[in-house]
Amino acid sequence: MSTTSPSPVSPADGGGLPYRLVATDLDGTLLNSAESVSERTRAALASATRAGALHIIVTGRSAPWARPVFDQIGYRGIAVCGQGAQVYDAGAHRLLTSLTLDRRLAALAIAKIEAETGPLAVAASQDGLEGAVLAGPGYELQIGSHLPVVRAAKDELLAAPVSKLYIQHHGLTDDALAEAARRTAGDLVGVVMAGAGIVELLPLGLSKATGLAVAARRLGVTAADTIAFGDMPNDVPMFGWARHGVAMANAHEELLAVADEVTVGHDEDGVAVVLERLYPLG
Repeated sequence: MSTTSPSPVSPADGGGLPYRLVATDLDGTLLNSAESVSERTRAALASATRAGALHIIVTGRSAPWARPVFDQIGYRGIAVCGQGAQVYDAGAHRLLTSLTLDRRLAALAIAKIEAETGPLAVAASQDGLEGAVLAGPGYELQIGSHLPVVRAAKDELLAAPVSKLYIQHHGLTDDALAEAARRTAGDLVGVVMAGAGIVELLPLGLSKATGLAVAARRLGVTAADTIAFGDMPNDVPMFGWARHGVAMANAHEELLAVADEVTVGHDEDGVAVVLERLYPLG
């Protein structure tokens, strides 16, 4: 892992590009604290795409939650949403793939976790382009300032297909809750920590890496062509898949431990700092 400029990379193919695919997480990485993309970062991404690279956003947000950001920043490409559950064509507003969480396994996983931790606050991300996020009793959204949730009774959360569940426990840290969930229900569901107050239960085996691999095949690129940027433990599989993983300075220690490089923070244009080195502004 390097916190300074690493040695120049050799292109993965004969095209002369250091990387053909630039994969960026959204919250805490591409977006700054004001939940926007700075002009500097926009310019750096534009320089990379002019050089021939592709940019793909890989986010834990479901497509309905990601769409307002995509509209704001003018993103029209393919995106990986919902921690890999959805491959979404932002320009056509169309889901190319969509995976759901087995609701019987989800209910059993919640029961097993609660048997160890006591009651959880739970929210459910419904499947589909119009899928709502249903927040059960006590669940408090801690990501984004304008993300809509629908209050629901706990027994309503699994009444329709869902892509994932969010869990909170007011007596445990996020890391401790994620560890308890993995220990008690890790054979039933995947468990990721995606941000402050955001521990998620996913279909077993699903990750940003699996979703990105599907999207990359559609784009005609491979892991060896890819540089990835992120800030949270849910980005660890993506870093394992990509040729080069760059963590923000504000990243969780679990991601910092596996990063190939650490850039400055998301409020200091960390993505741009790296891209300007690789694809100089014209």
